[in-house]
Amino acid sequence: MRALRLLLLPLLAVPAITRAAPADYPTEALARYVLECTAVNGYSPDTLRRCSCSIDEIARRLSYDEFVEAETVLAMRHIPSGRDQVALYRAPWSQEIVDKLRQAQVEADLKCF
Repeated sequence: MRALRLLLLPLLAVPAITRAAPADYPTEALARYVLECTAVNGYSPDTLRRCSCSIDEIARRLSYDEFVEAETVLAMRHIPSGRDQVALYRAPWSQEIVDKLRQAQVEADLKCF
């Protein structure tokens, strides 16, 4: 029995394998999110794992199209207002998708960080 425990002990040191994000997220989008996340939170193996977990959790809550829509709204909001095209991204409909992304990010942070 002791020999069996010694054989199985190294398996406990292997990190748990997490499920992959839904297939509708392109690899490029996943990689970009993880790169941006590690740039903000520090480059380390632990941060890489946490940031990967974070986008996986977001991907479980938002379709890729919703994610792109929310990211687009947030990017457009950084453009100085006064133009009709930019004002569209401050409309109530756009806040709903941003709120959905923010909620997914909070839940991902709670689980992964």
